[in-house]
Amino acid sequence: MATLYLVSTPIGNLDDITLRALKILADVPVIACEDTRKTGQLLNHHQLKRKQELISYFEGNEIARIPLILAKLSEGSDVALVTNAGTPSVSDPGFKLVRAALGAGIKVIPVPGPSAVLAAVTAAGLPTDRFLFLGFLPKKSGHRQKYLSENLKPNLTTVIYLSPYRLLQELDDLNQIAPEANAVLFRELTKVFEESLRGKISDLLNRLKKEKIKGEFTLVVNLDKE
Repeated sequence: MATLYLVSTPIGNLDDITLRALKILADVPVIACEDTRKTGQLLNHHQLKRKQELISYFEGNEIARIPLILAKLSEGSDVALVTNAGTPSVSDPGFKLVRAALGAGIKVIPVPGPSAVLAAVTAAGLPTDRFLFLGFLPKKSGHRQKYLSENLKPNLTTVIYLSPYRLLQELDDLNQIAPEANAVLFRELTKVFEESLRGKISDLLNRLKKEKIKGEFTLVVNLDKE
């Protein structure tokens, strides 16, 4: 029986990848990827492009793709699952493939590496003894506020992915719930224009109202005063 590898890939800087991940990507005959073009760029950057078969696997086509990928595994072909950035199954449909593979008796092996969640938590300077990851927030304001009210807790650092298309609206909802919360907003982690903004939620909102919103954002929040 073949193996499904969950391979973490760079979140920005293409050199942020482990030697083990490079070896697996070079050796496996099949790579299931969120975007075949982006994965192709990564393989070319590290001179790994061989004759690997790249199969698209993303939110929206995962139900149709799972039987195909399981068939490859059942035939004896190892498969590497990657996302466009970071660790598979974190805020993407990778868990559905993992669940199906485990149900079929297929070995699943994680290949750890880059993660925007851990990068943000470790660099935020907020308590890290325990933290909660909320992923992306609901699209509707009412649902967001309810979700945030239920999950933001004292003595618990929280990590949130913010959408660049709804950044001001999401920060405004946070501001209505916890304007004095300590926060660090990371923009374009590990990329050329990486930036971190620190302050209260209200401060971040006021600052970003004056800026052009562009990039990928990860927010770390803590309700404690210190």
